[in-house]
Amino acid sequence: MTRLSHAPMDWIKALAATPLNELTRSELVLPHQSNHYGTLFGPEALALLGRTAYLAAARFSRQPVVMAAARGVEFLAPIGIGALLHLHARVARLGRTSMTVDVRAALDAAPGLQPREVLRASFEMVAVDPHGRPVPIEPREPRAALPQVPSAIAQDSQDSKDSQEETP
Repeated sequence: MTRLSHAPMDWIKALAATPLNELTRSELVLPHQSNHYGTLFGPEALALLGRTAYLAAARFSRQPVVMAAARGVEFLAPIGIGALLHLHARVARLGRTSMTVDVRAALDAAPGLQPREVLRASFEMVAVDPHGRPVPIEPREPRAALPQVPSAIAQDSQDSKDSQEETP
């Protein structure tokens, strides 16, 4: 019989150590989220990814945000009912009013096995005022602390987004 540690779980310290431009969450795939094959239905997977992008963008900016685009959505493997998904989001690009959030999901792995990536996408999130109009992002973390290289998933549309933000 394997004995588990009884050391206190210091999850608060781990949470505090998470960079402000990142967010990790877990989700259990339930029967109501499945298709007729018994796997996660595509629109449900997209909703999980989008919700995670929203949470990361809102946590990073502490401002109301909306989704403007989803790009590079990839369903890499089927995800069965009962699967435990670990989702990781990272603010990868910061513009004046928008940010790119990359989200990846992996299946929980049995001890000794590597987790397997099953979903990924990139989302453009825009900070908005109470009337839904774009407003400048005022992040909690200095802009210099963010990666300077744009998201690999969103690389193709980077230039067009930045030029649109500068248009009155």
